[in-house]
Amino acid sequence: MISGTATTYIGRRIPLVDGKEKVTGAARYPADLRLPGMLFGRPILSPYAHARIRAIRTDRARQVPGVVAVLTAADLPIQPEPTTRSRLILARDRVIFRGQPVALVLAENELAARDGAEAVEVDYEPLRPVIDPLTALTERDVLVWPGGVPGEKREDADVHAGPVNAAEQTAGGNLAARSTVGWGDVEAGFAQADLILETTYRTQFVHQNYLEPHAAVAAPDPLGGGITVYTSTQGQYIVRDLIADITGLPKSAVRVVPLKIGGGFGAKYGTLEPLAVAAALAVRRPVGIALTRAEDLLATTPAPATVIRLKTGVRRDGTLTALDANIYIDSGIYRAGISGIMAMLLGGYYRWPNLRIRTWEVLTNKPATGAYRAPGAPQATFAIESQMDELARRLGIDPLEFRLRNVAARGDRIPAATERRWPEIGAAACLSVVQNHPIWRDRRRNGRGVGLALGGWPGGLGPATAVCRLEEDGTLQLHVGSIDLGNGTDTALMLIAAEVLGLQPEKVRIIFGDTALGPFAGASGGSKITYTVGAAVVRAAQAAREKILRVAAEYLEANPDDLELKDGYVSVRGVPGRGISLGELGQRTYAGHRGLAPIVAEGESSIGRQAPGFTVQVVEVEVDPETGLIRPTRFLAVQDVGRAINPLTIEGQVHGGATQGLGWALMEQLVFDEQGELLTGSFLDYALPRAADVPGFEVELVEVPSELGPFGARGVGEPPIVPTLAAVANAVRDAAGVRITELPITPERLWRALR
Repeated sequence: MISGTATTYIGRRIPLVDGKEKVTGAARYPADLRLPGMLFGRPILSPYAHARIRAIRTDRARQVPGVVAVLTAADLPIQPEPTTRSRLILARDRVIFRGQPVALVLAENELAARDGAEAVEVDYEPLRPVIDPLTALTERDVLVWPGGVPGEKREDADVHAGPVNAAEQTAGGNLAARSTVGWGDVEAGFAQADLILETTYRTQFVHQNYLEPHAAVAAPDPLGGGITVYTSTQGQYIVRDLIADITGLPKSAVRVVPLKIGGGFGAKYGTLEPLAVAAALAVRRPVGIALTRAEDLLATTPAPATVIRLKTGVRRDGTLTALDANIYIDSGIYRAGISGIMAMLLGGYYRWPNLRIRTWEVLTNKPATGAYRAPGAPQATFAIESQMDELARRLGIDPLEFRLRNVAARGDRIPAATERRWPEIGAAACLSVVQNHPIWRDRRRNGRGVGLALGGWPGGLGPATAVCRLEEDGTLQLHVGSIDLGNGTDTALMLIAAEVLGLQPEKVRIIFGDTALGPFAGASGGSKITYTVGAAVVRAAQAAREKILRVAAEYLEANPDDLELKDGYVSVRGVPGRGISLGELGQRTYAGHRGLAPIVAEGESSIGRQAPGFTVQVVEVEVDPETGLIRPTRFLAVQDVGRAINPLTIEGQVHGGATQGLGWALMEQLVFDEQGELLTGSFLDYALPRAADVPGFEVELVEVPSELGPFGARGVGEPPIVPTLAAVANAVRDAAGVRITELPITPERLWRALR
C-alpha cells in the first residue's frame, strides 16, 4: 500500500504530538480524575497463595469515619464465571494466589479507605499450594482448579499475533493445555548429525512495571441503566465488551473513555475495571480504584516463567539437521495462551529439516500471567539463540556466519498446527548489516565480550477505521480509535495523513475517541497500530484528497485530474497563481457556497496478512570475574521496519524495548517462595535498570517494505525486546567462558558458575 513511492513528510523526525503535555505534567491520568460523589476503593488482598476463606469480618471497618461500604463477593450485583483474571473479581470461598482480591473498602477519601482496609479481618485456613510447574504436572492432591479450569475465554486472545496454533485442551489436573507441532523425522535427523547438543533453559517471572499502576473509575448513569468507565487501558473496545458481557448490558450502554496511559506493555486489557464497575453498581455511585505499586506487583498479570529443553543436531559444515524441544510454561492460575507463538518463533527463525516442538501450559498457585511486550518471544528466543550460539562455538564457525547459512527467508516453513510459511522478511538483511559493523567486525580487539542474537515478531492484525475532516482554517482533523501508549503511533498516523494530503504535519490534528464517539480500532498491542490503523488512515486521507480536488475543481473551473495538492494549496498544473488554499476551501464549504458541504471522508482496513518484523542485536559487556558483575558497554540494534514513518519515535521504541530486555536478562525477577509468597514485592526488592545500567544505543533501521503496510511500514514495538536476553547471555559467554542458561544472569549466579 503506497509502498516505495517518493515522499515528502514520511521519514521526518517528528517529536511526539503529546510530548509537551506529558513532560510539563499537564497530562491527566485515571488516578487524577475526581467525579462528584466519587468513592475511593481500597482492595484487601490475600496473604496466602492457597487458602480457604472461613469468614470475612467487616464490622470494625464499617465504623471507620469516612467508610461508606465494605464489599465482599456476596455483595456484588455481578458475579461472572471466573474464566479469566478479569472475571475473577473478588474471591468467594477460596483464594488461589497471593494477592487475590478478597474484599473492597469504599470511602469518601483515600485515607479513610486505607484505614478501613486495615480494619477488615479475614479468617483463612491455609492450604498447601502448588508452586513448581514441573511438580504441578504430576500433582494430584493439590489442584489449582479442582473442578477443572473454568472455561476458556481470554479477552486479549487475538490482540498480539492472533492464535498461531490451537493447543489441545486438557481437562483435569494442573495441565491447562498442551500441543505438538513439527515435521520430518527427528530421530533420523539426529542420526545424520555430527554434533548433538542438549540444554535446558529457564526464564523467570517478570513484571511489566509500567510507571502508572492500574487505575480505573466507574460511574453509573444516574438517569439510565448504563455505565461509563474511565481507565488506563490499551484497548477500550476490549474493556467495553468485557463489561457488557459480565453485566448483561448492551454494548451501547457501556461507554469506555481511555485517558492517558502511563505505560502498559501488554498488561492493561481490563484487569481492574470489572472490580470498579461491580462496586459502582453495588452502591450506585462513582468508584475510583488506583492500585499501589505493591498491590500492582501482587495482583496483576506478569509474564510467565518457562523451562525450555532443547536437543539440536548439526553437521560439521554448519547445516542443521534436527530440533526437538519441550516447552513448559508456568502459567499461574490461568492458561497463558502463548504456547503457539513460542513454538512458532523457537522453530521458525531457521531452516530445520526435522522438527518437533511440544508445549505444556501448567497451572500453579501464582498470579494469572499475561502479555508483556512480544509475549512468549523473549523466552523462546533466549533458548534458541543461546543454543545457536553454542553450536557455532563448538563447530568453530563464526556465530553470525552460522546464522546466515541457516536463517529462514520467504517461503520457509513456520511451526504451526496448519501449514504456514514466511512472507518477505528482513532477517538476513539485518544480519548482513551487522556483519559489516565495527562492533562485530572489531570485537576481538578490546578484550570485552560481544554477543549477538536474532529475534522476530509476526505482527498483529485487526480491522480499523479512520475519519478525516477539513476544517475552516485549512487544518485536517484526523479521528482514530486507537490508543497511543506513548510510543508515537499518533505521530505516525499524523505523518501518514499529511503525506497523502500534501499537508504540513503541523496542520494535522489527531483526535482519539472513546467507544461512544470514536472510530473503531483494535487494541494497542502486537505491533499493529501503524500497520492496521495506518492503512485506514491512508484510505480516509485518499478519500478526503479526492473530495478536496473535486470541490476545488468547481471553484477553479478545471478538471480534477489537472489539479495538484501541495503544502495546503490546490493549484492548476502549469498555470502559476491559479489556485485556492485549503483554508479558503474549508471556509466556503462550511458556508455552503454553491451547495457544497464540508469535506468529511472515512477509511477502513481489514488486512488479512501479517508483516513480520525482525531485528538483530549485538551487546558488548565487561565482566568482573572476581565479583561476577556484568556491565553492558555498547549496544547495537539493527531492525527491519519496512518503512521508517518517523525514525525518531522508532528509535525511542528500540531504546525502550532493549532497556526492558537488559533488565529481564540481568536483574528483574518476581521471586516466590515455597508457599507462594512474593519475595520481591516492591521496588526495594525488584531491581530495574537505572540510567547508569544502560549503555548508549546505536540503532540502524533496515527497510524491507511490507506488501500491505502504509508506505511499506511494519510494526516496530515488539521486536526490540525479543533478542536482548539471548544477546546478553551470548556476550557473557564470550567474556566469561561459561554458558548461563537461567535468567536473570545476576552477579551471584555468574560468580558461582565461574567457580
